[in-house]
Amino acid sequence: MRIVNPGFGVMRDEGVMADAQPVNWLTDPIVFFSNSKPNAKELMVGLKARFATIRDLANVDFTWKPSAGIPATKDMIEAVASKYRIAILGSAD
Repeated sequence: MRIVNPGFGVMRDEGVMADAQPVNWLTDPIVFFSNSKPNAKELMVGLKARFATIRDLANVDFTWKPSAGIPATKDMIEAVASKYRIAILGSAD
C-alpha cells in the first residue's frame, strides 16, 4: 500500500510500476485511520460494527493521529502501509 499526502503528492519514480493488486474486503487487513477531528472515532466505530456483519474483525484495527492539527508522521504512515491492505480514512466534525 502506498499512502501519500494529497496536498504534497509524490515525485514520480521513472520506470517504477506500482504493485497494485485487488483487495479482498472479506479477508484483507483493514485499518480505520482517524484524523482525530470531533466525531471521527464514533464514525469509525459505527463502520467497524457494520463490517462485523459481513466479516471477521480479527485483522481490523483503529489508528489515529494525536491531533487533527498535526499531520501523521512518516513513521506512522509507513507502519500502517506495511501492516494493512486497506485503509479507510475518517474525517468528521
